[in-house]
Amino acid sequence: MDNLLDRADRGPCFLKIPEIAGIVVDAIQDSDRRFHRYDLHAFVVMPNHVHMLITPHVTSRHWLGPLKGFTAHEAIRTLNLPSGTRFWQPESFDRLIDDDAGCERVKRYIEWNPVKAGLVLQPEDFPYSSASVLTNAEITPPALRGASRRAKPGGGAEAPALQKTGNR
Repeated sequence: MDNLLDRADRGPCFLKIPEIAGIVVDAIQDSDRRFHRYDLHAFVVMPNHVHMLITPHVTSRHWLGPLKGFTAHEAIRTLNLPSGTRFWQPESFDRLIDDDAGCERVKRYIEWNPVKAGLVLQPEDFPYSSASVLTNAEITPPALRGASRRAKPGGGAEAPALQKTGNR
């Protein structure tokens, strides 16, 4: 599964649209900084999937559901897709990491994912990643800054995959 997703050329690629990637990046960072649902260690928003390395403060139901719901709602609205369109795949792929070496290995994997996919030459060149030198404000299109933060239940099948990798 990882090899197929890592090529970033399979399945729906809504996340390659800058406005949509910006929505997802904002929501990932907000869940850490504003809502304190987890500690965010690394992330990347690829054209067809997302990787996250986190230490959760709440169950996945209380952070993944709101994250997928809000981003799906905003993406569907932004793309002017029909209401009820499924944006995310229903499942996620979790891995538990129990040591520092494992965390570093996964962080490197996540941040080098765009390089492996041939999207950039260096991890810091990919704007939708924790490796990027760009700030949240610089990658979010001006029209989307301050967008409504109300989550609406959503998510679903045949869409970008969200892979979260948690540590404890």
